[in-house]
This record gives sequence, structure tokens and C-alpha cells, in this order.
Amino acid sequence: MLFDLRTGARRRTVKVVYLGLALLMFVGFVGFGIGSSGLSGSIGDLLRDQGSTTDGSKDAVERVSTQVRAADAKTKANASDPAAWAELAQARYRLAQLGDNIDQATSNYSAEGRRQLTAAGAAFDKYVALNPPKPDERLVRNMTQAYIAVEQPAKAVTAQEMLTEIEPAANTFSNLAILSYQAGQTRKGDLAAAKAVELTEGADEKKQLKEQLDQAKTSSLGQQIQEALTPTPTPKK
Repeated sequence: MLFDLRTGARRRTVKVVYLGLALLMFVGFVGFGIGSSGLSGSIGDLLRDQGSTTDGSKDAVERVSTQVRAADAKTKANASDPAAWAELAQARYRLAQLGDNIDQATSNYSAEGRRQLTAAGAAFDKYVALNPPKPDERLVRNMTQAYIAVEQPAKAVTAQEMLTEIEPAANTFSNLAILSYQAGQTRKGDLAAAKAVELTEGADEKKQLKEQLDQAKTSSLGQQIQEALTPTPTPKK
């Protein structure tokens, strides 16, 4: 049986299956922009953004680095200004897309690129803590991408939840459900999935979406079970 996880080989097989299902779901909802905007920018838009900005131009890197320094100075001058923190987070996010922050061989973020995204996340945390009256939609979308890239699913959920408040649509709630399941926040995922189905028009479309979100939930839970059953290596003395 596939779900007999007592052997290492079968645990690896299950992990591959679930990761494959999760990737298909995520690309379907996010990468190719199915439905209205949600994780805009998501994987597909992020790759397009990288293609247009990672030309290695020293001028671009210097220009955005200057923006980072200017924004950082603003946060130091007025730490209670949410606009300053938003500017810093956005600038660091943009810098992460440039030059050596992207490994041209793999199209993934380099260690320095990930550091910039992590720093953008720290600035975004400050921004959110100040309770801006009208969150910056583009920034929130970008930070959802950033948190996914640096493997911080819980923070990606928080950012995506903000997007559902900005744009309460079927696709934003679908993406929230998927991210919540992957972050182990099953209850939040169920609520988001139900809302996504509610906002979807057409009986057939509702049924299809529910089936897809149920599949996303199953794949995420299965992956979590597999990880829980995988023995933790004992450090060598």
C-alpha cells in the first residue's frame, strides 16, 4: 500500500507524490493566474519580473541600493511612519530581484537574495505592526511571494490574508486556503476554502474548486504526516 509509511522508500514515494500534487495545485491557482488576481505576482509573475530585472545591470543595482539606504534612513528618522517601512520593504524586495541576488544558472535566489527578502520581511513586519489604515496592495502581494521564496509559510498566510481583505475574491481565498494548508493551519484553510467556493459562480465551477481545494488539503496533510514519521537524525558525538 502506498500509505504504509513504515519503510523509508515508501515515505520518500509519498513525499514525492504529495509534493507533486501541491505543486500542481499551487501552479494551477497561482503560477498561471487562474481566476482573478490573488497571489498576483505569484510564481508566474515573479519569474516574469525576474526576467525583466535580473540583467545584472550595475546601474540598476546601485539605483535600488540607494533607494534602500534612503528608505532605511526614513525609518530611523521616524520609526512610527508605516509609509517609511513600506518603502523599505518594497525597495529590499526589488533589490532581491537584481544582479547577483539571483543565481543565473538556476533562476533561484542566491544567499544574498534570500537575505534581502528576509530583510524585506522584517521591514514588512514593522509596517503591519503599525496598522496602516489602507495596506499597500502591491507590497502585500510582493511580500506573499517573498515569504514563499524564503520558506516562511505562516508569514505568507498572514500576507495573503491581508490580500483577502483588500480584494475579497474567490481566487484570493483559494490561495489563502492552499497556503494555510501548507502552513499546517487547517482550520483557517477550511474557512478560506469555504469562502472561495461561496464566491465562485456556477454549480460546476463550485464543485470543481471544492475538489481541487480538498486535494490541496489532503496533499498538505499527507506531507505533514510523512515529515512527522521521518526519524530525526541523531547528532554524532
